[in-house]
Amino acid sequence: MIKNKFHHVIVVVASLLFPLNFFAQNVNYSSAHFGPNALPVPPLGKAIISEETTVQLIGNHYFGFGDVTSSLGLDIEIPLLPKFVSVKIWYSGIEVYKVTQEIYDFRNMQGGELSGKAWGEFYVQTRISLLKERQFAPAILLNSTLKTAAGTKFEQRRHFDTPGYYFDLEFGKSFRLDNKILNEVRMVANIGFLCWETAGSTQNDAPMYGGKLILANDFLDFENTLSGYYGWVNNGDAPLVYFSKLIFKQPKFNVFTMFQYGIKDFPYYGISVGVSSTFSKLTPRYTKFN
Repeated sequence: MIKNKFHHVIVVVASLLFPLNFFAQNVNYSSAHFGPNALPVPPLGKAIISEETTVQLIGNHYFGFGDVTSSLGLDIEIPLLPKFVSVKIWYSGIEVYKVTQEIYDFRNMQGGELSGKAWGEFYVQTRISLLKERQFAPAILLNSTLKTAAGTKFEQRRHFDTPGYYFDLEFGKSFRLDNKILNEVRMVANIGFLCWETAGSTQNDAPMYGGKLILANDFLDFENTLSGYYGWVNNGDAPLVYFSKLIFKQPKFNVFTMFQYGIKDFPYYGISVGVSSTFSKLTPRYTKFN
């Protein structure tokens, strides 16, 4: 009698848990199944820590493959020890999106909405200079980054409802040229480890990698970047993206435009425009050298 009752309890509990597990398995926590701001390829910097606080405002427009998304984001980098240690915070901002019915079905979206608005994620990063650039040695930086779970509209597959983090090393080396058209060539690379939580308290782990070539003069930087990460679940979690960026340098601010092309597991074309500027008044005074 007791054995039959115990068996009945197991059947009832299993019947309650199975739908939840089935639903969780239908959510692919990957760049190929969510909006473009859910878990994009992390930005690759220049392996340089600024002497002044830098603020950047950027507008993004993603299109193609059944998802059109426009977003407005902000990031700020504060040097705690100029050229050596900084804290960087960025926010993917508010986004406006519209998807096709095909994409809605493919992502197993909920609620019946094909368009709407969503709020983005916060990222907090500590950047530390491990090695100063020398004649025959590159600069080496260590980045430690935390991704929050602040993004909204998980049911519409806009942002993950889970946190993540990554660590990576940046390497950078410049070569100076004696002419006005091209006076600097800088090469940057990174390698690291990215982790994010998925359904059922499990996580996805992904090696990160990237390379960047910068051609520069006094007025213009031309950047070309190829970077990505490689998850182990194999559910569209291995994005590889190409970025091409032009930075127009002004005395007090920079204006830039960027194109991105998703080569794998990032089903978007992207166009970005933005402005960045340094602010000495926002730089902690006690960290500035005389």
